[in-house]
Amino acid sequence: MCRFQTAAARILLGLVFFGVVILKLMAILNTPDGYVQYQMMLGQFGLPAVFAPLLILIQFVFGLSLILGFKTKLSAIVLGLLAVFMALVLGQASLDALFAYMGIAGGMWLLSIYPQTACSLDNRK
Repeated sequence: MCRFQTAAARILLGLVFFGVVILKLMAILNTPDGYVQYQMMLGQFGLPAVFAPLLILIQFVFGLSLILGFKTKLSAIVLGLLAVFMALVLGQASLDALFAYMGIAGGMWLLSIYPQTACSLDNRK
């Protein structure tokens, strides 16, 4: 039973990033200047425009990787670091975001210590 609980945790944590980036991409594509608006939103937090594609790429690739259970340890470490970064950046505007992303980072790092979960590509023989 524990293996399936950790698999559910892995998938749900991956969905935090993958789901958000899919919603972000849909908003960008459905708005004529959506990408520029996204860059401007990041600029409000002091991030240069180069962060827009980097954040999208990291969240998409490693979020999907975590959902599939491929390179779980690496994905969890990278997304844990991204969660701390997001907590520090978004925490300037909202303490809720600070604590939420710190909690996500803790879950990611716990998953990086115990990456063997059920229903993952890492476990295929």
